Amino acid sequence: MRAMAQSDYDEFALFHENLAEWNLDVAVPHVERFFVAVDGLRQLSGLRWGDAPAQLVLVHGGAQNAHTFDTVALALQRPLLALDLPGHGHSDPSPFPHGAVASHATDLIHALEQLLDHPVPLVGMSLGGLCAILVAAERPDLVASLTLIDITPGVNADKARHVTDFVNGPATFDNFDALLARTITHNPTRSESSLRRGILHNAVQRADGSWVWRHQQHPHATLSAPDAGDLWARLGELTMPVTLLRAMGPGSVVDDADEAKLLSVAPGARVVHVANSGHSIQGDQPLELAALLARLVVN
Repeated sequence: MRAMAQSDYDEFALFHENLAEWNLDVAVPHVERFFVAVDGLRQLSGLRWGDAPAQLVLVHGGAQNAHTFDTVALALQRPLLALDLPGHGHSDPSPFPHGAVASHATDLIHALEQLLDHPVPLVGMSLGGLCAILVAAERPDLVASLTLIDITPGVNADKARHVTDFVNGPATFDNFDALLARTITHNPTRSESSLRRGILHNAVQRADGSWVWRHQQHPHATLSAPDAGDLWARLGELTMPVTLLRAMGPGSVVDDADEAKLLSVAPGARVVHVANSGHSIQGDQPLELAALLARLVVN
């Protein structure tokens, strides 16, 4: 078998795999990659799904990228934007570390100012969710509602250790198969095809043939549990609808205390439990996530 090479990768040529894996009988809409300036020449990138104005914005977690929501976007069949956080996917690196929630939120705000002409639902998973809290707090004119995917400001190093231990593993891999094998070990419930696809979206091959995660190409590449600071207080200030989608399977970083704290600081918030899902609901239960977003978030 010929070794996997970066030349085999076309980021828009794999949607048929998502459709087949989840038995989706839908059309693939027009999808394009875009770039917007956020700080001088530094750019934030993302995927625009559909040709109409976006009905929602999706922001991924640490060490992921916009393609993590592909199956969700296909199932939703709505125009939307999926963004790459700074230093992730195709976005330029930030001068700040990966867990720098405040600076990432500022970049997201600068991007959304150019991409939106009215407030839309903002959906953030993990690190993206913490950034989304600040975006919603600082620019409510851009955010119609806030949905957090398996994250609260209660995240800490212990709760996130299983995630950070995986991400902060080997800096490089000799070949694609070594990277795939490590990923399969960490995600035993996922199909090999989905993990292979995810790696192609989230890793790059170097000139010497080795592979590295996209976010580890840049300085400050070590992922750590973000410093949530006063995000509980900022969450309590929000006036738009807030929803927490909490994963109820192994790997979630949200516990009962976090849920209780959320309802204490934001009494009007909704909490929805998602069964049979680990931390990455978009990976474990993408159709359920799409259905929840369609019912609870998108008008």
